[in-house]
Amino acid sequence: MKKKAAGLVVTAFVLCALPFLLPAGSIKEPTVTAAAQDELPVVGTYEKFKKLLKKSVANNTYAELELGIPAMAPALQAGDAAKSTAAPDFSVTNTQVQGVDEADIVKTDGTYLYQSTNREVRIVKAYPAQEMRVTSRISYEDGQFTPLEMFVDDKRLIVIGQADNYVELAPLPASKRAIPYYRNNQLVKALVYDIADKENPRLIRQLEVEGQYLSSRKIGSSLYLTANNSIDTYRILQEKTELPGPAYRDSAFGEQYQPVPYSDIRYFPESLQPNYLMVAGVNLDLPRQKLSLSTYLGAGENIYASPTSLYVAVTEYKANQRNMMQTESFDRLFAPPLAADTTIYRFGMNDGKIAFSAKGRVPGQILNQFSMDEYDGYLRIATTSGNMWRTDADTSKNNIYVLDSKLGIHGKLEGVAPTERIYSVRFMGKRAYMVTFRNVDPLFVLDLEKPDAPRILGALKIPGYSDYLHPYDENHIIGFGKETESDKDMAYYQGMKIALFDVSDVSKPKEKFKTVIGDRGTDSELLHNHKALLFSREKGLLAFPLSVYEWTEAQKAEQNIRGYGHFTFQGAYVYRIDPEKGFTLTDKITHLEPEDIAKAGEGWYESSKNIRRILTIDQTLYTISDDIVKAQQLYGQKAVKTLPLTK
Repeated sequence: MKKKAAGLVVTAFVLCALPFLLPAGSIKEPTVTAAAQDELPVVGTYEKFKKLLKKSVANNTYAELELGIPAMAPALQAGDAAKSTAAPDFSVTNTQVQGVDEADIVKTDGTYLYQSTNREVRIVKAYPAQEMRVTSRISYEDGQFTPLEMFVDDKRLIVIGQADNYVELAPLPASKRAIPYYRNNQLVKALVYDIADKENPRLIRQLEVEGQYLSSRKIGSSLYLTANNSIDTYRILQEKTELPGPAYRDSAFGEQYQPVPYSDIRYFPESLQPNYLMVAGVNLDLPRQKLSLSTYLGAGENIYASPTSLYVAVTEYKANQRNMMQTESFDRLFAPPLAADTTIYRFGMNDGKIAFSAKGRVPGQILNQFSMDEYDGYLRIATTSGNMWRTDADTSKNNIYVLDSKLGIHGKLEGVAPTERIYSVRFMGKRAYMVTFRNVDPLFVLDLEKPDAPRILGALKIPGYSDYLHPYDENHIIGFGKETESDKDMAYYQGMKIALFDVSDVSKPKEKFKTVIGDRGTDSELLHNHKALLFSREKGLLAFPLSVYEWTEAQKAEQNIRGYGHFTFQGAYVYRIDPEKGFTLTDKITHLEPEDIAKAGEGWYESSKNIRRILTIDQTLYTISDDIVKAQQLYGQKAVKTLPLTK
């Protein structure tokens, strides 16, 4: 029986209820007060802003000019969707934290399918599959707006994207600039549509923040956006008149873009960077609530959110003083890379309002959002410090830090797997699982029950590595990555590897089952974007999109582990997964025709028919590419309908 989501779709940590991962009451409400916000100094005036900007440029000169390493490298990381406990008969995109929704390029509410492409957003009547049709399209053909991803609830479709157009700001006071000020810059836009009538979605609100999209979250009816905005340092330092701060606009309160006053911009004294970090929030159920916008002289790279806190992490490079003293200035272009710390900013979130609450720093660099996790009032964070190719004291080491409510280091485990780096991390309640790699794949089981004393419980070393770890149940975890083969001291990745790890004996984890797909060159979006995974423990279902490359018979005879295979397939692999039987491949689905494969030849092939997402509604499996939606029976693999999506 088909069910519709009641209210906002609620995120699930995995696609089933796993109470051992996030026990009730495990996350403590952070205290966000005006005092916490006031701990950060205010830029205040334009003259002070220019002085701070000069200082930030000086602080980042070595990184940017001598090594060519940018002061910040924002990861335009897309998010995941949420699973509704009220509607278990349809799937949604894999996500990290229960109660925290993340955006994706495909959504479903159990009846309709919503898809974002780089030119338009489509609403498709998807269920029942026999009646599948395109209901409406939202086009952006002027090229001034590129959709990136979306949120959907029972009332709204929220399309988040990037725009490149002129920003006209209200004129500054006559004493500073008497005419309106224009600038051509990037804008992050959230377009909010009323979708009560799916045939005619109605734009009801636009939220815009100047900058490059970083990430977003949605908790209930509250939307939170983050953006990085690079500062035109040269122009500001050369311009004699005052230039406005970063711009924003909320269409509910007028069409005019507003500059953020320098009196409202704060900065992090030890982390000056020539960028703005923009953090915005609003409760969409309250149309007269103004956009809550916090602006900081700084930048962000990775975002992690709990139901009550938003964490922004940024890598801060610093010169290795020992090497700097030993290196002539002429040769510093070829000096060893800078050492790195990670600075974490925490913002309290409440009903669409957001405020800075704490700042902390740990040694090393994080991998992605899964490197962070909030549990029982603590933030746990995994980092890699040093460099893999060094053999001295600066060789790479991997670490776990447990931070208290003020983001001070409360406990730590350092120096894990020297000479390797972290490839994936998954925190699960009082445990964590960490994969490091150089030549083999060590899977570490970590005990975090005592926040002040994290420790290693067990480890497993096997060929290959896992880029992404996904919980199956309390005693099993799934790894997605690459198989490897070694030649002397070098390991070369081969085909895509899926492994089921048994961690029931934490001191002796074991690889219970594995399967390898294709040869060197085989890849999947899942390996760097977890939202590409479809998983249901209840259905014993596992599916993901991938491109398969395979060796020819001649290559197999050569056994050259460095040789790439030839393109043979793009589509979805569908598996049954069972902790006692492992992985059983039940279907391979493609949208490509034989002539499409022929066009690829031996090399890489990109097509608008490439499957990007897989989902289920009731007993129907849907595969989605930019050009096609294909529906078939979940069990039995009988085709139901293929719907072209292009006009």
